[in-house]
Amino acid sequence: MSAGTQGTPGVRAVERAESETRLPRLYRVLLHNDDYTTMEFVVEVLEGIFGKSPAEAYRVMMHVHLNGIGACGAYPHEIAETKVALVHERARGRGFPLRASMEEE
Repeated sequence: MSAGTQGTPGVRAVERAESETRLPRLYRVLLHNDDYTTMEFVVEVLEGIFGKSPAEAYRVMMHVHLNGIGACGAYPHEIAETKVALVHERARGRGFPLRASMEEE
């Protein structure tokens, strides 16, 4: 309260409740290994859709190849959905059965 309104009848200080800014929930986008999609195509997807450097794309691709599944990144729901759809669209367009999914972090 400023000194000029202290004790003035009819004047009240209004307190603002501090609002907490919440970050959006993140969803992990996963690639699933299969026996037909080439490693080169998976690297291309990781670079083109997920913005990975060639070295990082290769690392993620090898993780998917050796473990059957691997994370490409974590994004807000709508972005994760879009990336999953882009993977499927690009893979089908090239004749590959590559599958992507998403899960909440």
